[in-house]
Amino acid sequence: MLELTDTDLEFIKSKGIDIKQIENQIDSFKIGFPFANIIRPATPSDGIHVLKEEEYKSGIEFYDKYSKDLKILKFVPASGAASRMFKHLFEFKNSLNTNSYSDLINKPENKLSLEFFNNLNKFAFYDDLKHCFETDINDDLDKNAKAILDALLESKGLNYASLPKALIKFHSYKEGAKLAMEEHLMEAIQYAISKDSIANIHFTVSPEHQSKFTDLLSKIIADYEEKYKVKFNINLSNQKASTDTIAVDDNNNVFRDTNGKLLFRPGGHGALIENLNELNADLIFIKNIDNVVRDEKRQPTIKYKKALAGFGLSLKKEIDYLLNLLEDGDGIEHSISFIINKLNLNISSKIKDLDKYEKLDYLYNILNRPLRVCGMVKNVGEPGGGPFWVEKNGEIRLQIVESAEIDANNSQQMELMKQSTHFNPVDLVCFIKNHKGKKYNLKDFIDNNSAFISKKSKDGKTLKAMELPGLWNGAMAFWNTIFIEVPIETFSPVKTVNDLLRDSHIISY
Repeated sequence: MLELTDTDLEFIKSKGIDIKQIENQIDSFKIGFPFANIIRPATPSDGIHVLKEEEYKSGIEFYDKYSKDLKILKFVPASGAASRMFKHLFEFKNSLNTNSYSDLINKPENKLSLEFFNNLNKFAFYDDLKHCFETDINDDLDKNAKAILDALLESKGLNYASLPKALIKFHSYKEGAKLAMEEHLMEAIQYAISKDSIANIHFTVSPEHQSKFTDLLSKIIADYEEKYKVKFNINLSNQKASTDTIAVDDNNNVFRDTNGKLLFRPGGHGALIENLNELNADLIFIKNIDNVVRDEKRQPTIKYKKALAGFGLSLKKEIDYLLNLLEDGDGIEHSISFIINKLNLNISSKIKDLDKYEKLDYLYNILNRPLRVCGMVKNVGEPGGGPFWVEKNGEIRLQIVESAEIDANNSQQMELMKQSTHFNPVDLVCFIKNHKGKKYNLKDFIDNNSAFISKKSKDGKTLKAMELPGLWNGAMAFWNTIFIEVPIETFSPVKTVNDLLRDSHIISY
């Protein structure tokens, strides 16, 4: 029996969480969640479509032709703090408390810090950093190294460790440096313009940073609109407090902090399906905040975004056509062929014994759901999930699977994970309306059993935390899914500050 005080109940109510939701989560902690059952990796010709040159060109042409009549939106998860970008610099800064720069910098474990200091003037934030000092900051690193890191990371300087990545200066230009957020505005101008020359962009942000976003956008948007002859419609939302999950101790009792207060934790990026579900658009591009390149290196991204969207639009038009036929009691054979050959679902054994009306219902149910086209890059060792064929309830579907969803004690599953040839860069084009233009309830297509549990600590005590099904994993598990190979040039994430020294980010003039 869940024992809660009046204070607990008030706290839970303030978050918009139902008691039954907490009880279900505690039951899940006790029972656990099933691991993903990988059948095989998705590969070119087996789940990953590699666009032929004519498909690539026709996809772009199709998008350019039909996108003018659509409401297009770019959805950018941007709430993550940049602190992890600077992990190795924090460690180096702590070492400088008791050691000199010269003693530390050439040690193998400080390789990344050496690269950072050797290339300090190449970072887009270099000029801002210099303004924190009265003298040349490179004159004497034995003297200045710790002060440089303090100025970069702490509140007395640029405070980058406490900002979201969106508000970090990523790229230098002759006219000035651009934040990661600004680069997403530039991308939207080049491939995500709706009818009436409107660029709709939605950023998910953390509540503590929302005012910074709002203030900055109010300062720059008018200039962007004037310069590029476009109108921006930019909206911000927060991850809902109602998607936080209860933490428990090792005995699956609710975890309380040192003040006796219940501990809730953010549900992970899968909670953003709630934010996505509130948006209204015909076509939605999804891309992470840190995956942007410089202006002059953006053409592959623009072209492949359009190609993916055009490919998806052509599929969507055919799906809409088939759904209308099925409603009229027709189109069975056409639908079967489309589902098998275009959606990669082998349904032959499922329908062989069904009568006509059962087939109509079965086929309609498969087609009448959200559609996503997901770009996949060749695996180059980046951490994260990949495309796989996964069995669930006797059905084999294409899914994006993260390593946390795999049973680490199952050698066969781990081997299949290692055989993956491609990586998920979070490059999605989504269609969230049915053939009548009505929005789907995206929460109807979540696999709630694909959440997972991890061990954390708080106040020196261990706890168990629950992460909701990931946005592009379990939260979209029952969408119709297409994987298409995209070139590595379209994927340039900034996971550490040193990633900004890659060719896609540094100045080229």
